Amino acid sequence: MTAPTVPGRTRAVPVWTPPLSPEALESVLSKVHGWQPFDGESLLDDVGAVLDVVVPAEEALEDNCQRLRGHLMQLVTIAIAAEADQKDPEVEQLIERARRLRAEAVPGDYLQAVGHLRRMAWAVDELHERLGAIKCLREAA
Repeated sequence: MTAPTVPGRTRAVPVWTPPLSPEALESVLSKVHGWQPFDGESLLDDVGAVLDVVVPAEEALEDNCQRLRGHLMQLVTIAIAAEADQKDPEVEQLIERARRLRAEAVPGDYLQAVGHLRRMAWAVDELHERLGAIKCLREAA
């Protein structure tokens, strides 16, 4: 037995159009490809390596600096996406500090470079802790 059909009923289906232009879709795709998940363990390892009693070796400074800059960028992005800077004045201050430190060039002198690196590590640690305290991050909570 077959179900009866209603004769003469047709419904026009609109033609599908993509939600974005091809250029915008390519931009979104490139951002997805470049996305790095938040790794709290790596962040804490990098902060610990820089803030340790043992001063980082001179040849490791640039690598440590790049990793800390990446952590700062990621934490700032998370804070802004969660609108934490608008909800918490302390987060807003930490974001400004993080941006300022990230923009500074690493000094040429070894001891000054270590000082700069340690200031960046403290900024990473404080922003990470604050975002955990206000529940923007599960790992730090």
